[in-house]
Amino acid sequence: MNAVKMNEERLMQVILAPVISEKSTRVADQNEQVVFQVAPDATKPEIKAAVELLFKVEVKDVKVANVKGKVKRFGRFFGRRDNWKKAYVCLKPGQELNFVAGE
Repeated sequence: MNAVKMNEERLMQVILAPVISEKSTRVADQNEQVVFQVAPDATKPEIKAAVELLFKVEVKDVKVANVKGKVKRFGRFFGRRDNWKKAYVCLKPGQELNFVAGE
């Protein structure tokens, strides 16, 4: 049981933010999937457990993609954005996710 408590702290840090874009909205409508930005060292089981813990929904499947940071220019200097990890979380049929806390 103690391992679960320590694990809960880790799970709270796995999901960083929802990804809101045209593609993620289309994916959510068609496939009952939700897209999250997750910690770079997060694993699929951790992501599944974190979503189930935070949003009280059942997760069917998790797919993960590593996103390369873009090269950007600042005047005559070149810089690079950080690489990040994106998780496509597929919910079981009938499950729904609300990001608004009051509902």
